[in-house]
Amino acid sequence: MADKMTKEQRSKCMSRIRGKDTGPEMIVRRWLWQRGYRYRKHEKRLPGTPDIVMRKYGIVIFIHGCFWHGHEGHLHLPQTNADFWRTKIERNKARDARQKEELLAMGWSVLTVWECQLKPSQREHTLATIEYYINASYLRLKGQRPAALFSPGDLPGRQDADQDIPVAAEPEAAYGSNVDDE
Repeated sequence: MADKMTKEQRSKCMSRIRGKDTGPEMIVRRWLWQRGYRYRKHEKRLPGTPDIVMRKYGIVIFIHGCFWHGHEGHLHLPQTNADFWRTKIERNKARDARQKEELLAMGWSVLTVWECQLKPSQREHTLATIEYYINASYLRLKGQRPAALFSPGDLPGRQDADQDIPVAAEPEAAYGSNVDDE
């Protein structure tokens, strides 16, 4: 099947795809900021230049697009030039795995959030899961066992959550409420 766009149209379309400050990335960053979590963006000194680096919590977060990073079950290769795309995405997946291993070896906790997990129907649960892992990483750094305090089944936004979960975010009053101060 031939491409519906001309070569020039396709090139222009592909050149507009951003690698930083994407919509899914902004959803997570705004949510974290509102919850009192502070972070750095795109830390070039770390393998893979993670989208979000939370040094205090010992965690890095990658926010991956399903297509570009080959999310199983959500990857639909273009019919034109399929071999090129298959090779490119496999290289991306291998690079992602290598960078994750390097970060783990450096002592970081690594969290990958997929674009599809931030769709409105799944967003609340995904964001609560992110918070769970941030707090679990922080408690591990402090020598506590997070599993003894709470489990993923107790995540906020779940129907069965009836207990308060300790959080490691900074108090909101210390920073104000301006979300755009990133």
